[in-house]
Amino acid sequence: MRVALASALALGTVITGLGSASAQSEAVSTVRPAAWGPCAADVLAEIPVAERTKVSCAVQAVPVDHSRPRGDSTGVIMMKRPAGDPAKKIGSLFINPGGPGGAGLIYSAYGSSFFTPEILEKFDLIGFDPRGVGRSAPLRCFRTQEEADAVNVGWYALPITKDEIASSIRQSKVYTDYCKINAGPLLNHMSTEAVARDLDVMREAVGDRQLTYVGFSYGTLLGATYANIFPQRSRALVLDGNVDPQLRLTNGAQYDRERARGFEIALDAMLKRCDSVGVEKCTFAGGARKKFDDIRESLRKAPTTLPNGTQVTLTGLVGRTASNLYSPTTFKALTAWLQSIHAAQNPSALGVQSVVDVPMLNNLGGKADVRVLPETPYTSDDSYYAVNCTDKPFSRTTRNWASTADKWEKESRTFGRYQAASDLLTCPTWPTRNPDRWIGPWNRHTKNPIVVVGNYYDPATQYLFSQRMAKQLGNARLISVDSFGHCILGDSAGADAAVTRYLVDLTAPANGQVFQPNAQPF
Repeated sequence: MRVALASALALGTVITGLGSASAQSEAVSTVRPAAWGPCAADVLAEIPVAERTKVSCAVQAVPVDHSRPRGDSTGVIMMKRPAGDPAKKIGSLFINPGGPGGAGLIYSAYGSSFFTPEILEKFDLIGFDPRGVGRSAPLRCFRTQEEADAVNVGWYALPITKDEIASSIRQSKVYTDYCKINAGPLLNHMSTEAVARDLDVMREAVGDRQLTYVGFSYGTLLGATYANIFPQRSRALVLDGNVDPQLRLTNGAQYDRERARGFEIALDAMLKRCDSVGVEKCTFAGGARKKFDDIRESLRKAPTTLPNGTQVTLTGLVGRTASNLYSPTTFKALTAWLQSIHAAQNPSALGVQSVVDVPMLNNLGGKADVRVLPETPYTSDDSYYAVNCTDKPFSRTTRNWASTADKWEKESRTFGRYQAASDLLTCPTWPTRNPDRWIGPWNRHTKNPIVVVGNYYDPATQYLFSQRMAKQLGNARLISVDSFGHCILGDSAGADAAVTRYLVDLTAPANGQVFQPNAQPF
């Protein structure tokens, strides 16, 4: 029975019931220890060769609905990278890369990208795909790629004209209709609260009395939710690149509106930094703010053709800029690309005339917020909207979408409409009503302070959100990094050292410390 259950869960199956009454009683009263075994070949293919002999995988059964623990179960897949020195092992460290919808299974094998050698020595690193994500019974709204492609036709990332707006509203409704038909039992149970309760099951399954956890971006909401549901089971939690929990869970539209402002703040700071370092380091320098605004407004009227024949559209400009603001190492290439557009729009202007290819960050299609991992495959599931549309309350109509998008665009000229074309457009017709979700309190006291980490110029989760997170939590310390980019662990020696001492010794850093990144852009 156990082998059959594990096999079914690994294939993404939701198990109906748990067999006999005695089995049901056992499932309610105890959590079975994680049954670690070899990871699948396709999983191992995604991680460095040196890590493949170290890691093991397990599928943990969790209730689909935690209020009905005797009901259906689903599986959450985990990967463990064992502590380098078992004699010094403290426990397990769970990692969530954000999203929502970020497949975090393989992140344990990339621990050296985020953590110091001491942490790798003293903790088992546990990565996992949350329910409905990746290899954990993925929630899918489509049966075939052809269905998905058909829905995406006429669904614009940046709808401006009346026809584009009408088409996007229509196609987003078709999308949510497909989800209602195909998503299955998890549809009504994709809240962050459900994932936090899954995390507690996993904690017990690996044998830890309390949770040690690092969450990035959306993963900070997961950590904050866990801390407030299970404050006595929270050992050490680090939240890097924070959301504003209270705002996100009470007013989805205002949260997204402020999120657009975060991208604008980061863009403006990047353009000012470009001017300050000069053309030798940033080819777009010299009135960079005005040049960018001129490019954007010109593209709003018509695409620009570069010398190699490629066309740049407003959607391309906004999407690529948003993507690259996540990673300061791409700023130099991004600004060179912007200069090539400026030169094409102003043939007599001096500057770089060549076309610069700036790759879009893969970032799991925008779902994994930490940083791009080598050759990360796209996982086709619809967990992003399944979580956001469950957690974030929106008006149940798109009737006023156009006027709202206009308003957001006026105050956030580059990213306001782009942000409005996501959850604000899709969640009003999401096919769940009154889902179970945690909306607070957020101030329950944990024995050890929670460490909140925020970058000054984080585009996706602006610094103000980290300040609010620290204030809302019942016991927290805020440390800051004078840095660009989304999330920082692994890229600031000072912050990394403070986090290491906290995770290892439970010595929380002094509140209000400011650190520097290892490298500055340009």
